[in-house]
Amino acid sequence: MIKGVCKIKLKPETNIEEYLTLARKVVTETRKEKGCITYTLNQDINDPTIISMLEEWEDEEALNQHDKSKHVVEIVPELRKFRESTELNLYKELI
Repeated sequence: MIKGVCKIKLKPETNIEEYLTLARKVVTETRKEKGCITYTLNQDINDPTIISMLEEWEDEEALNQHDKSKHVVEIVPELRKFRESTELNLYKELI
């Protein structure tokens, strides 16, 4: 199993609802993908401009296919325009 945490810092002037409209499309389509266990978008309680994507995949192959999916290729570049920074960490479960 592969777990991912993508921490996103939105630009201060970003309209969060506009960002979420696009992000919802990615989340909805991703949840239909083979090998996707969970895929959620979360907002920091203390700083609404920090968004984290928490995801779980059956294996690396499923994650690699996700990265090539139509909705990721088409929508994620648009989402990046709203972002100040992005940090992606992938994990394998040890215990």
